[in-house]
Amino acid sequence: MFSLHEPALFTRLRAARRVLVAGAGGGFDVYAGLPLALALQAAGKEVHLANLSFADLYGLDLDAWLDQDVAAVRPDTAARGDYFPERTLARWLDRQGLPATVYAFPLTGVGPLRAAYRTLLDHLGPVDAIVLVDGGTDILLRGDEHGLGTPEEDMASLAAVAGLDDVPERLVACLGFGVDAHHGVNHSLVLENLAALDREGGYLGAFSLPRESREGALYLDAVAHAQECTPDHPSIVNGSVAAAVRGAFGDVRFTERTRGSELFINPLMSLYFCVDALALARRNLYLDRLENTALMRQIHSVIAEFRDELPRQRPPRAYPH
Repeated sequence: MFSLHEPALFTRLRAARRVLVAGAGGGFDVYAGLPLALALQAAGKEVHLANLSFADLYGLDLDAWLDQDVAAVRPDTAARGDYFPERTLARWLDRQGLPATVYAFPLTGVGPLRAAYRTLLDHLGPVDAIVLVDGGTDILLRGDEHGLGTPEEDMASLAAVAGLDDVPERLVACLGFGVDAHHGVNHSLVLENLAALDREGGYLGAFSLPRESREGALYLDAVAHAQECTPDHPSIVNGSVAAAVRGAFGDVRFTERTRGSELFINPLMSLYFCVDALALARRNLYLDRLENTALMRQIHSVIAEFRDELPRQRPPRAYPH
């Protein structure tokens, strides 16, 4: 039973002792999971962080690898190039006196990614729950919408985790409602999908990230630190969420990367929308086609082929209020 007193996501995680919080879509997605990880740690749970990585992981030294396709990134991990969100987060965690390892997966298809998850789970010991975190909400799209955003990485992660049957709890949390609009996502269709999940018992509700909470304050500090460390490629998603958490509204500028576009920063961006991962996977119209993919470009091809076969797409709908 759920209660208004406690968000349903945390009710589902109440009995878990060891939790893996993993960024689903690459880049800085793991930062969107940081407040959840901090809250779970404060509740006495052992929490680990992981991320599907856009960094040049294959340039890492051999001692950074747990096994094939799983790297343990620490504050002193050497790498080529300056773009390395996992190391940036590890350095911030170390500054806070928190466990400072962030595990990273290379961009692969579903088969290798699921195997990499299994390797990490074996390394960590029995894991009771995985929380996939999406910066944005395009992981909630089922495939027949007018625009899918950037689905390849999210779907690789969702399919990989949905197949980990020995993990009792598999959940998805999205932070940054609205930020995917510049990738063509229609958020009225996102809300329609959440309503359908609710009818099937798969929607776990929403809750906000308060600025005055410990988790909110540390998240803002972590995002500011990441922007300082990656000035040429700061996270638009987490920059938008951080602005919303601070109470900003409208066309707020925090990076030159958004030059020429109009942002709509608003309080909805600071809400976590949470769903059951298996329910979400069941509603996806093409996820089963990704099972045999080994490369990310194969996922792209499978999705394009599926889209070509659709008799019709759900057209975008204007939000009426």
